[in-house]
Amino acid sequence: MPNDPVEALVLRARTLSAEVLAPRAEQTDAEALWPAEQLQAIAAAGLLGLHVPRRLGGHGLGLAALARIAEELAVGCSSSAMCYAMHCVGTAVIAAKATPFQEQRYLAPIAQGRHITSLALSEPGTGANFYLPRTTFRRTGRGFALQGEKSFVTNGGHADSYVVSAVLRDEQIDPGTFTCLLVDSTAPGLDWGPPWAGFGMRGNSSRRMMLNGATLPPGNLLGTEGDQDWYVFEVVAPYFLVAMSGVYLGLAEAALRTAVSHLQARVHVHTGEPLMAQPLLVEQIADLWRLVARTRQFVAHAAGLWDAGAPGANAALFAAKVDVAEACVSAANSAMMLLGGRGYEEHGKAGRLLRDAQAAHVMGPTTHILKTWLGRTVLGLPPF
Repeated sequence: MPNDPVEALVLRARTLSAEVLAPRAEQTDAEALWPAEQLQAIAAAGLLGLHVPRRLGGHGLGLAALARIAEELAVGCSSSAMCYAMHCVGTAVIAAKATPFQEQRYLAPIAQGRHITSLALSEPGTGANFYLPRTTFRRTGRGFALQGEKSFVTNGGHADSYVVSAVLRDEQIDPGTFTCLLVDSTAPGLDWGPPWAGFGMRGNSSRRMMLNGATLPPGNLLGTEGDQDWYVFEVVAPYFLVAMSGVYLGLAEAALRTAVSHLQARVHVHTGEPLMAQPLLVEQIADLWRLVARTRQFVAHAAGLWDAGAPGANAALFAAKVDVAEACVSAANSAMMLLGGRGYEEHGKAGRLLRDAQAAHVMGPTTHILKTWLGRTVLGLPPF
């Protein structure tokens, strides 16, 4: 529907994906470049403020919109889409209990396309258990000081701010009692590890953050100290899972399109018969289309449940991310097989998709963790 605000944003994302992200995807991957131009284009299109309240100039939209826009962007470049997705999750965390200061300092500039944020929750020693930080903070006469390390921080060294989790120093560390604070990119005591050079998702700038007594003003506390159990299940987990689901669903769609284009274009010179005339290959494309389509429907269903505040939303979100991870890896493998030797060309699209897809299972919470959370939820137990 032309007057639907979500459809208008999806159309913008689709256009950007084809015209800006896709042409730069190969270079982004080959040179492990953070996608600065792509993020600038996304900002200029008004997409940074997806989760900023409308009264602050944003779109005030929820998970269903996030899933669709992340998918569209990922069709063109999964690294660019991941950088955008993590910005969206960070924005949602800031917006959840934003103070007037935080609204003007962070959310309004985000809506104006002038500020990129990101998450810094994972740590070297806790692996995929992002909800068990060991980074500490202490109160000072001028605010807070943080000490510790974060790992795999998407947009690391490029975002304007970072949502960082920490526990109060010298107090007993207990799951669910950590605190979130906003660390500006210019904060004294904030340092970065080496540039990211990963196997896949090479444009993410997924770097190590070092907090060496990093100082923050008092207004950078998100919510209240120790209330992050609420943040984890009401903001971080749902937005993160849907953001990741959208990105990897877009990757699966890109794999499908790559395989279809190959079969449509290739002809056996000795027979003059196109590859798409082979019944076995046609059947494989049908199976691949069905896989992507039904996974998309489940993601939309899960996001819709959450947006509506419906029962069973958590279980659906856990399951959707598991299904997407399995679908995108399967789709990337299928595309590689359907392309045959052409798929193994250096810097080829099928190879890039195959490498990027592997992160779907290992980005925390991992597929194993999500299955545990899902099983416990179905059994009426706390997820962890």
